[in-house]
Amino acid sequence: MVAPRTVVIVNPKSQGGKLGKRWTEVAEILGRAFPFDEAITQGVGDATRLAREALRGGAGRIIAIGGDGTVNEVVNGFFEDGVAIAPEATLGLIPFGTGGDFRRSLGIPQSTHEAATVIAAGHRRKIDVGKLGFVATDGSPATRMFANIASFGVSGVVDRLVNESGKKLGGKLSFMFASVRATWSYKNQRVQLVFDGKDRAELSINTVAIANGKFFGGGMKVAPAAEIDDGTFEVVSIGDLGMGEVLKMSRKIYQGEHLSMDKVSVRRARVIEAEGIEPGAVIELDVDGENPGRLPARFEVVPAALWVAVAPV
Repeated sequence: MVAPRTVVIVNPKSQGGKLGKRWTEVAEILGRAFPFDEAITQGVGDATRLAREALRGGAGRIIAIGGDGTVNEVVNGFFEDGVAIAPEATLGLIPFGTGGDFRRSLGIPQSTHEAATVIAAGHRRKIDVGKLGFVATDGSPATRMFANIASFGVSGVVDRLVNESGKKLGGKLSFMFASVRATWSYKNQRVQLVFDGKDRAELSINTVAIANGKFFGGGMKVAPAAEIDDGTFEVVSIGDLGMGEVLKMSRKIYQGEHLSMDKVSVRRARVIEAEGIEPGAVIELDVDGENPGRLPARFEVVPAALWVAVAPV
């Protein structure tokens, strides 16, 4: 079998600029596993543009090397207005970022060599993606795809603080310190959720996760029952928690042991509409580790939308 033309999209700013400094070394490891062309990002949105250009130019495999934000941008490059540009093309992942949550959801090894070996083997799996309509930071309507988890509430504030910090402390510590800062300043919000166009709920929430994958926030197993290819979202609502309850839950959520706790609810849906109830409320979004805007928002699962390179079962 002839290997598809492969383009590796590189975010040199990943891990506080470490990838840029080590790219020559990393490129040698990848080159021993498969031939590729490289495309280097220089700013926000570049990974999406470069992925689209590569797919339209005939590339059959696009590899994202960086963190969850880079992966999200590359995933968006596979689609135009929610429609796949090259339906048979494959996304590959070489982890080199802060959170690494999508890697965990897919079971991709953290080692560059091992992840490259997975890609070279040619096994792949078709996964669902989420399509999100929301209000961008500048107030304009926007659409974005997501592969792992989108959420809103304190998680959106955490993302903003992590990204503003430059992620100098690494993944888990950056998210941990940002979580503490966000929790001190965050006021739980009243939201209205509509599930699949019919079931309506009004909730006071700390965070709601619309989960395609299992992990977010630098390793928190927020949706342990989520499956990335079952055509539905796992919706985990974390309710009106006080500071002590937040601290208690934070220890459990990394193990996925929080679902039985008071003020946590779970349900499944294909489409979720969410908006704030209080006038003027600003409820920030977290989309695969990035903070692109706020509610109101509409989350829709797109089943079997993307081929991803994975290890054989």
